[in-house]
Order: sequence, then C-alpha cells, then structure tokens
Amino acid sequence: MTSSSDVLSPSRAGTRLTLYDAALGRPGALVLDQVDLDVAPGEILTVVGSSGCGKSTLLRTLAGLLPLLSGEITQDGRPLTGPSAERALVFQEDALLPWRTLRGNVELPLAIKALPRAERRTRAEAWLGRVGLAEHARCRPHHVSGGQRQRAQLARALAAGPRAVLMDEPFGALDAQTRAGMQDLLVEVLRGTGATVVFVTHDVDEALFLGDRVALLGAGRLIAVRDVPRPRERAAHDDPAHVALRREVLTSLGS
Repeated sequence: MTSSSDVLSPSRAGTRLTLYDAALGRPGALVLDQVDLDVAPGEILTVVGSSGCGKSTLLRTLAGLLPLLSGEITQDGRPLTGPSAERALVFQEDALLPWRTLRGNVELPLAIKALPRAERRTRAEAWLGRVGLAEHARCRPHHVSGGQRQRAQLARALAAGPRAVLMDEPFGALDAQTRAGMQDLLVEVLRGTGATVVFVTHDVDEALFLGDRVALLGAGRLIAVRDVPRPRERAAHDDPAHVALRREVLTSLGS
C-alpha cells in the first residue's frame, strides 16, 4: 500500500537549466540578449526586474514555450527544444478549471500521465493535505479564496513530480498577509522535493526571502546573479549583508 510519505517524496532530482549567449524574445522583437545563466539542480532562483524587462520571457523560454532567437539552452546538458512535463508552470492567475473540484484539478496532470484512478486520487489528496486543503478537496475553485486557489495550483504543479517548477509572480494578486503565508508554505512544501525552482517576482523582499540566488534583469540584459545571505528568516531583514544586497537590487531597478 502506498503511504502519504511515498506519494510526497520526489521520484527524481532537480534539473539543471542553462542558457549560453542566448537571445530571447520573438522574431523582430528582441527582449534579452547575451544571457548566460546556469540554474543549479534543486536551487530556488528568484528573478527580479522592472516591468517589461523580460522576466516572463525568460520564464517562458525556460519552459520551452518560446524558442531562442540565438544561442543555446539546455536541460542537464541536452538541448531544450520544447515543453515537457518535467518543467511545471505556475502563473499569477491560478488557471484552475472551474468545473472541476480542487482534487480534480490536482489529478489532471496525473491523468495526462495515465496513472490509475486510485493512484491519482491518493496523490491528489496527499498533496492537498500537504498544502492545507484536505477539507476543501471537493470544493470547486469559485468556492474558495484566492490564497486557497494558489495553494491548489501549487499542489497541482508538484503532484506529478516535476524536476523544475517555473513560477510567474504567483503571489502577486494576494494581500500582504496571505502572500507572506504562501511564501512560507512554498519554502516548506519544496523542502525535500528536490525540484529546481525559478521564481519571477517584482517584489524585492519576496525575492530575497525565497531565493538561494537572485537574478537581476534590466536594459535588455541579465545584469547580475547574486547569492542571497542565509539563514532564510524574516528576522534577518536587518542583517548588514541582506541590507547591502537589497540596496544593490533596488539600485539595479532604478528605485
């Protein structure tokens, strides 16, 4: 019999995503140029930049939704040529199917993988429990709050065991208290999954709390990638190293 811990444990390690001398955008509309970026297996890389700087373009390129204009993009050293179930996307809009229950939504990627019905249900219920939604499994999205819908979207993204999770400002529409709770939940839920995470945000404090490293975008290029001081604690907000990095990020954004 499959236990909850078996269901929630990762089946594969996180993946390495690499861009080399890459030009990103669409034909005739270059957004980012000469991008060199290596995202290590299992790390959380946060990406910050002003509006329109190319954060979402970078994420969609890593997802395989946008081909490079030039340069190279690889996953674990092999060319990345298109979308894959190994790389899950999480958006600001929860994108849950309104006619399906939360459990039905979490089961969807498992159904696509043709898992047996009983296993789909076991996995979906385990992940809904992991994100604190066990009592809402039979609810439809319009019957729960925005924060609960984002919890369900996170459960759906992780249920199929992706090796990378690509997140495009997923907490941007939430109020401050709910947003902080989701940040804490994300760190807790990701612990032990092994998944690589690229998390796009316009919120500098969110980027520094969540990220192992932070990538700074601006003026059509990748400005820098910086290590984030640890431990990951909100009380570390006043630490001199944290303050210095926050100042550098804000300066890069022109704030």
